[in-house]
Amino acid sequence: MTTATTTDNAVRTELFVDGYEVVIGIEIHCQLNTESKIFSGAPTDFGHEPNSQASIVDLGLPGVLPVLNAGVVDRALKFGIGVNAELGLFNTFDRKNYFYPDLPKGYQITQMANPIVGEGYIDVVVNEGEKNEYPKRMGITRAHLEEDAGKSVHDAVDGMTGVDLNRAGTPLIEIVSEPDMRSAHEALAYIKAIHQLVTWLGISDAVMAEGSFRCDCNVSVRKPGADLGTRTELKNLNSFRFIERAINREIERQIDIIEDGSKVVQATMLYDPDRDETRTMRTKEDANDYRY
Repeated sequence: MTTATTTDNAVRTELFVDGYEVVIGIEIHCQLNTESKIFSGAPTDFGHEPNSQASIVDLGLPGVLPVLNAGVVDRALKFGIGVNAELGLFNTFDRKNYFYPDLPKGYQITQMANPIVGEGYIDVVVNEGEKNEYPKRMGITRAHLEEDAGKSVHDAVDGMTGVDLNRAGTPLIEIVSEPDMRSAHEALAYIKAIHQLVTWLGISDAVMAEGSFRCDCNVSVRKPGADLGTRTELKNLNSFRFIERAINREIERQIDIIEDGSKVVQATMLYDPDRDETRTMRTKEDANDYRY
């Protein structure tokens, strides 16, 4: 694989892979470090026995009502100020409907129409500490509050899948970037900058190994000047090293498909670090599928 760059005032502005421009947008799910969940008083500690920290609100039992945790709002506003964003003085919650075994209500409470954080930006340094480092401003589309789902456990009982609802209702802020990144290096610089910011602000421990800081990477390729290509979403990446490797493998996969005369299909992808490859998890849903 070959790369070529163009420079403007000694700052790299574009990076092409085998004649294709890469376009990347990032969605980061960051757990806010409140002691209780976003809509219930259940604790958010990590590592307890399965289903020992799920209240009747988290389970979605009939007749229960969610009560918003004020600490979640405070932390989200801190983040908005930290990324120079417009703050949603009027914000609402919506239902995002989909079925997974670890989503007990059959819908997720999230923010769609009126998020708490609007447009902002963060300045990063790409390839920091190296000879080819350069600054770049990354746009942030929005950041919204939502509850986490539970977790499907595939290795607890032989031949069966278990469900652990301890994470259900854990407060998240989902940070959605503009598609401003043009390489895996730029995406990694952005993710590391957000990680550093949320820990410095004291709003999250952002421990990736525990799932409190997870990334979805939307990747597409196109010929320079062409319309945006079909994107795929690399889901639930929780390692800086795997993020960079997964993006590069997906770029290669998409270019190979196009060069073979086929079309990229919009899908949710998983990254297999053992095989160093990306593969399709499911056909990508659109917003209409969620029936907000």
